[in-house]
Amino acid sequence: MVTYLEFEKGIQKIDQDLQEAKSVSDFVTVSTLEKNLEKEIAKSYKSLSDYQKLQLARHPSRPYALDYIRGMMEDSYEIHGDRVFNDDPAIICYIGTISGKKVIVIGEQKGRGTKNKIRRNFGMPQPDGYRKALRVAKMAEKFKIPILFLIDTPGAYPGIGAEERGQSEAIAKNLFELSDLNTITVSIVIGEGGSGGALAIGVADKFAMMRYSVFSVISPEGCAAILWNDPKKQEQATKAMKITAEDLKELNLIDDLIDEPLEGGHRDKAGAILVLKKYFLDAVEELEKLDDATRLENRYKKLISAGAYIDESIEIEPENDDELKSELTKELSNKFNSFLDKIQTKTEN
Repeated sequence: MVTYLEFEKGIQKIDQDLQEAKSVSDFVTVSTLEKNLEKEIAKSYKSLSDYQKLQLARHPSRPYALDYIRGMMEDSYEIHGDRVFNDDPAIICYIGTISGKKVIVIGEQKGRGTKNKIRRNFGMPQPDGYRKALRVAKMAEKFKIPILFLIDTPGAYPGIGAEERGQSEAIAKNLFELSDLNTITVSIVIGEGGSGGALAIGVADKFAMMRYSVFSVISPEGCAAILWNDPKKQEQATKAMKITAEDLKELNLIDDLIDEPLEGGHRDKAGAILVLKKYFLDAVEELEKLDDATRLENRYKKLISAGAYIDESIEIEPENDDELKSELTKELSNKFNSFLDKIQTKTEN
């Protein structure tokens, strides 16, 4: 069953007419309607609002992690379990090849249909899922296998059992370990990137987003409920939070925006899989040119610079601008190194 969003009503009407024309083999009408469909798609998707992009990120027909894995990988084999408690179906891990290159893909899977959604917990991982992801990532590091992370979750599961088993610790450990993982890593938001549930597999050498994906610290509904005590103001919250790929690229919080098909991955899955595959292979080729030390240093600098800004209300002499930025970066670096030393000391004790 095809799902149409509110702004896709014009597309829905042409699609229905097109199916009727095909059923009676009216090829002249089919040709005309196909041209009209292209124009309607261009018109509908040319100036989408932030909220409409959020709707596309959550579209039930959008390609999920398994769709990308099955569309890109050859000789794939699933890796199960965290070797501690359980095998969380919301996190999937595969080893195989993409265009002849050995890779590991770790993704968040929402599931299709009621049974699968419940089994996958609607794509909300438990601590066991994040520990499984880290276990597999460590295996990739051991054998120098590039990793592709596919982010698509409304957030980490907030249930009592998950909290009892250390949800926050599992996420924090992934952030810590992945920041220093010595293998090539590429992370891509393919749909929803919700809060710590997304961050837990979002620390990488390259961080990118599909055109119609979102990345946020909280859901727009949650934000609206907190700020205005009205979850129905989600559209207003979506715009204020700046969670779209375009906004985050402009703020320099992501490395790249992947130009998925104009009509979205839900209408052109093959096209979406193709552009993601090309981006990943190009990113790996680029990162392979760097030695380990340079690659890790670049990743470190990117992480500590996130959120840094210059207060434009303070006048700075042009000739001192670079010097000030250098001092700020150095100060942040020293503080971060001090923080890591404290953690390391506690771990050793």
